[in-house]
Amino acid sequence: MRLSNMADYAIVVMGAAARHCGGARTSATELATETGIALPTVQKLVSILTKAQLLRSARGAGGGIQLARPAAAINLADIIEAVEGPIAMTNCVNSETCHCTIEPDCNIKPHWAVVNQTVRGALADVTLTSLVTR
Repeated sequence: MRLSNMADYAIVVMGAAARHCGGARTSATELATETGIALPTVQKLVSILTKAQLLRSARGAGGGIQLARPAAAINLADIIEAVEGPIAMTNCVNSETCHCTIEPDCNIKPHWAVVNQTVRGALADVTLTSLVTR
């Protein structure tokens, strides 16, 4: 399993936002500078992560970006799913996306749900706090 660059960058951006602690606000420009990720990419991620209710964004004077909830209440699974969608190791889990020629005879398909739950559980056990604590 390999994360896309966007999922990887989302984790980096969330880590940078978490280092601003509690109620402190930051900006996309500041996050881009801190992380070395291009500003347009950070702006796109801020939009995605705000829609997923992981970041809170306010415009205008006194505005900025901050975590939508404590870093301890945000985990890797939340961040990855915000960017990538539901965690699924194969297309077999979703009958709408599974177009496998061996599906009717596949003995493994019934077990993929357990595998997906295990992988998601492992990712959910890693909090944003643990990623930013040295």
